[in-house]
Amino acid sequence: MKNISTSSAAFQQTSRALVPARRFACAAALACAALVAVPAHAAPIDSLIKSVKFDDVDGVNKLLGKGMDPNSVDSQGIPLLVIAAREKSDKVTAALLANPKTDIEIQDKAGENALMMASLAGDLNIVNLLIAKDAEVNKKGWAPLHYAAANGHDDIVKVLLDHSAYVDAGSPNGTTPLMMAARGGHVSTVKLLLDNGADLSVKNQIGMTALDFAKTYKEPDVVEGLTARMQQMPQK
Repeated sequence: MKNISTSSAAFQQTSRALVPARRFACAAALACAALVAVPAHAAPIDSLIKSVKFDDVDGVNKLLGKGMDPNSVDSQGIPLLVIAAREKSDKVTAALLANPKTDIEIQDKAGENALMMASLAGDLNIVNLLIAKDAEVNKKGWAPLHYAAANGHDDIVKVLLDHSAYVDAGSPNGTTPLMMAARGGHVSTVKLLLDNGADLSVKNQIGMTALDFAKTYKEPDVVEGLTARMQQMPQK
């Protein structure tokens, strides 16, 4: 009995001695967990990009006021102005354009600029803002008119044409805005381009005309309209 009693007492004493150590270990673990759980503060560029995407003009102006570059790019190399145009962030676009340091022709890695993105997105307000700042309507290669025609944005097509956009602009592979409109099945856009002098006979580098595009992408209404136009053309 004595041995059992002594052993119990020794066990209890040992257990009590371990309590502070256990508490310390738990406290240390909790402290480590707390350190891991606390989110890192977002980098200024991340905050700026987020503000651009959500059209948070106050946030953008605040960060630009602290010296951030209006020509900054995101992790994919897309400039702020191009992001703003793509996301239809009208207020932020206006703020960026008001900054004398902003390069309105700045491009992403694919060679796309803000006017192209706004034309593709169908944001007439941003298109007008950019044109008012003398954005290049006739960009070499893929042009804003290609992008507007591709998505059938007639209002933007008209504005670009009214500002001397070349109706038969050729992409690097010879594709014209008319071909892009035909490919997308945009009948009204095709008509608008034709009414403004688009050439039906133009072929791209692989020999396709706008009519070929319409046939390939199975756009019967465009095929019908283009065929009718071709029949009206004087025979050479």
